[in-house]
Amino acid sequence: MSAPVRPVHDVPADDRAFVSAVDTSLTAFLRGEGENLAAISPDGRHLADAIGSLSSGGKRMRAALCYWGYSTVADPVPVDVVAAGVALELFQTAALIHDDIIDRSDTRRSVPSVHRRFETMHAEQGWALDGPHFGTSAAVLAGDLCLSWSEQVFGSLGPAAASGSRARLVFDQMRMEVLTGQYLDVLEEVAGPQRDPAEAVARARTVSSYKSARYSVERPLVLGAALAGADSDLIHALSAAGLPLGEAFQLRDDVLGVFGDPAVTGKPAGDDLREGKRTVLIGYALQHADADTAADLSACLGRPDLDPATIERLRAVLTDSGALRRTEDLIDELHQRALEEIGRLPVPEAVRAALVGLAGRAVTRQA
Repeated sequence: MSAPVRPVHDVPADDRAFVSAVDTSLTAFLRGEGENLAAISPDGRHLADAIGSLSSGGKRMRAALCYWGYSTVADPVPVDVVAAGVALELFQTAALIHDDIIDRSDTRRSVPSVHRRFETMHAEQGWALDGPHFGTSAAVLAGDLCLSWSEQVFGSLGPAAASGSRARLVFDQMRMEVLTGQYLDVLEEVAGPQRDPAEAVARARTVSSYKSARYSVERPLVLGAALAGADSDLIHALSAAGLPLGEAFQLRDDVLGVFGDPAVTGKPAGDDLREGKRTVLIGYALQHADADTAADLSACLGRPDLDPATIERLRAVLTDSGALRRTEDLIDELHQRALEEIGRLPVPEAVRAALVGLAGRAVTRQA
């Protein structure tokens, strides 16, 4: 087994340099683990190659948030914290692999999703039996391997990540929340049509909070602070800033999932509609459209055969019902709440300015 890679250079007080160090360490780690897999069998490298291809395209927002979370307490950020960034990125990759399987997504970041990558490999090699089943099975294992590696790297932090430490509690809580949120998302897709539409937005916000908002923003930010030894008051203050920002981040993702440009998002137009995502955007439409229109929208959700004309018709429903405007208003409200909480943080001004900048990018992004 290769040991988690430790950067040998110092990490300057700049999240871009930190993210670059995370990239370098992640690449080296995956290269080393790929060699370990190849030592078991040359075919084992397929797993590392698929994981490496997907993980190379991330924005590293969670790693940057971990950096600034640490910076709320201490400066400079030690090189050991790079391992925390790598662990977060590996967990993110695992979540994306599994999410694409669940959603039957064909693409991620403008390239085939991992299960489709393995399915294509099966077809190109002319292998026996069921190609789609092989693709799904291999991708499940790749995602599980990513989860294992994430734990391996995080554990390399030693006492800071030991059982009972604040950082360990944050890391474990984050993983439990994401998996529970993912289940609630899947459940809402199948149970939502029979549930009270008046509660659709509240249910969607619960899914959004636990599936994405907390692990996208709040937990990485708090994790960095915990690794630096932050006290309970600062942890709570960072949570109060990170949670609304994380929810705004996910709501922007929901809007892009329906109205985004495929050339920028890397996913087909209207993919969330074909996947049957009952997001806050959809919840608002179900609550405010007339009964017939709401019923038609609900019936169309989750149909993989939705053509471009139907996608455009459903987009019009989301716009005409006021669902898009209400979602944008909620994004603005949550963004403003996050900025107010950031303004109250007892942190250096450079850190505050960086968090304000990250907040702006999170809610205005196009991909």
